[in-house]
Amino acid sequence: MSLVCAISNEVPEHPCVSPVSNQVFERRLIEKYIAENGVDPMNSQPLSEEQLIDIKVSHPIRPKAPSSTSIPAILKALQDEWDAVMLHSFTLRQQLQTTRQELSHALYQHDAACRVIARLTKEVTAAREGKSLKSLPHLLSFTDLLFPAPLLFCFQLQDKATVLTTERKKRGKTVPEELVRAEDLSKYRQVASHAGLHSASVPGILCMDLCPSDTNKVLTGGADKNVVVFDKKEEQIIATLKGHTKKVTSVIYHPSQSVVFSASPDSTIRVWSVTGGNCIQVVRAHEASVTGLSLHATGDYLLSSSEDQYWAFSDIQTGQVLTKVTDEAAGVALTCAQFHPDGLIFGTGTADSQIKIWDLKEHTNVANFPGHSGPVTSIAFSENGYYLATGAQDSSVKLWDLRKLKNFKTIALDNNYEVKSLVFDQSGTYLAVGGSDIRVYICKQWSEVLNFSDHSGLVTGLAFGDNAQFLSSAGMDRSLKFYSL
Repeated sequence: MSLVCAISNEVPEHPCVSPVSNQVFERRLIEKYIAENGVDPMNSQPLSEEQLIDIKVSHPIRPKAPSSTSIPAILKALQDEWDAVMLHSFTLRQQLQTTRQELSHALYQHDAACRVIARLTKEVTAAREGKSLKSLPHLLSFTDLLFPAPLLFCFQLQDKATVLTTERKKRGKTVPEELVRAEDLSKYRQVASHAGLHSASVPGILCMDLCPSDTNKVLTGGADKNVVVFDKKEEQIIATLKGHTKKVTSVIYHPSQSVVFSASPDSTIRVWSVTGGNCIQVVRAHEASVTGLSLHATGDYLLSSSEDQYWAFSDIQTGQVLTKVTDEAAGVALTCAQFHPDGLIFGTGTADSQIKIWDLKEHTNVANFPGHSGPVTSIAFSENGYYLATGAQDSSVKLWDLRKLKNFKTIALDNNYEVKSLVFDQSGTYLAVGGSDIRVYICKQWSEVLNFSDHSGLVTGLAFGDNAQFLSSAGMDRSLKFYSL
């Protein structure tokens, strides 16, 4: 015997009983009635949803209508169901065949891509070793026919990003044991100062970087147009690199090779050999001053920004500009650029106080961070990839959450404070701010743990040593300083 709803007179899908009237109802119907009237529909007594008691029954089967109980009606219903099953089976067979064809085509393309990349890598390796390049043009033309030009290095970028993300997640679970604690960092004092690296007649160090594989090696760029490699341990200059026709505003040390990069308002990016002491490549990606420089995690590509409103992505081996993009709607100069740790996105700052996040593979602007009120002077991603720090000519540093795409912290600095440099340590625990002085903040609490005002000019470059064992700074007073316990 089937239960029947007192409201619809049909077999309920979710039966329940009212303790007020002892009647059975379809739950959704009685809930609607209670919501509108607040009483039992049978005796108008007060009733709430909480009072309803569910009835546990096997899955109800609705009885057939009387018109469906005749033999012709049953045969017709069976025929309709058979036709529906056959049509559904035919559709599934069609979809399966299409999927097989698409999979076969995708596997063929993947196999072709792997073979082409392997051959291309072999040719490039041979070229770097000084062997014949006769077959390279033919190989490149064949590659261009098979795939869009950016696809070849997109494989490399994606693979590197996957590896970096995995490594970062492992590191992010614990803070390195060797990392200097905040209470020890607060005791740092100046332990060395060097003022003879660049010319005294045109004073000013405008940028600096540390060698990731040997933090004793310091790279600086000066107003005297020179790039200098300095050995902190030996306290002597390793190389002075000359070639720019204007001041050097950005420098980067390659993480695994004895190679450095520099950019200048002379519109060029130069690749230098430290051991040879000479320029081995000139990248001409821009028509105006190059304002920012960042090396991709693969170590093979450079990101640059310029006052010509473009950002460019270039191959350091060939000097070839692979991509050059501008935001035509904005029409404003770019002031700085920095890769995200994974290398698939990057940020740029603009002269009209905007921070733009770009997708490297798609060449599209995927997010904008408004909030500053002056030209953006510096940006830095934290090592965990979640946070972005930005500084501008409005005497403030803003912290942005890249997951929620919003500003979660603003550090208001003194009036007329000029932010020139921002840098996180390798663990993402500390943030250093350079400009009118040097300030170090502990992340998450964003409280200040250090403040140095030893430079007599603006601080233009900052860098942490391994595990924040020391802090280095460079300034317009032509001095390179080191701080530690």
